[in-house]
Amino acid sequence: MRALRPWTWSRTALRRGFQGLVALSVLPLVPMTWAWLTSAAHRVTAEPGKRWTAEVPAMPAALVLGAGVQGDNPSAMLRARLDIAAELYRTGRVRALLLSGDNSRRDYDEPSVMRGYLVSRGVPAERIVLDYAGFDTWDSCVRAKTIFGASRLVVVTQVFHLPRAVALCRAAGLDAFGVGDDSSRDWPIETVAYAVREFPASAKGMLDGLVLHSSPRFLGRRETALDRAVAR
Repeated sequence: MRALRPWTWSRTALRRGFQGLVALSVLPLVPMTWAWLTSAAHRVTAEPGKRWTAEVPAMPAALVLGAGVQGDNPSAMLRARLDIAAELYRTGRVRALLLSGDNSRRDYDEPSVMRGYLVSRGVPAERIVLDYAGFDTWDSCVRAKTIFGASRLVVVTQVFHLPRAVALCRAAGLDAFGVGDDSSRDWPIETVAYAVREFPASAKGMLDGLVLHSSPRFLGRRETALDRAVAR
């Protein structure tokens, strides 16, 4: 009886296997690369001590994305976003602020807490509009355009989130420019954790914005509150 020869990989099979492994290793980087390239010319970091507002184009409104509250107090990262938004208003870069956050439970109301903080910092309440159904970045961007009628805006968040936020708002049809707080100065560990989370979040965002064109969890009728706030 003749002995069986051991099975071996052909050069073609080895090459294709290697190419497949490379493709699999690169695939997770595609959404992040899309977000970075799409937003590269449309974002700036709000650096303390620098006149960063001069780099921000004048827009009708700023979209401030929620980032967690504890009771009646915004989280530290959310306070940084709100401080940027207040500075944009004070320097005349925007005329109104659209605050988008989670109010899915009666005892949790991000937009109202955000408004209270801004009013305490001198922003007139009539210049503030609340979106209670900003459950994620894509929802906030789509609702800003579809429900609140925005066409041009400045989106405010942290630097690690900024490329995705700007890319998604632009995918939603907005002429969006982004300003980000560099949270790594004060919260390095948290920033690294959130930055790592951007890989799956960017993949979901790319799927929502470019492939599925997903609808937000809640839509509804067109609102004119932002039009009135901008026109005041």
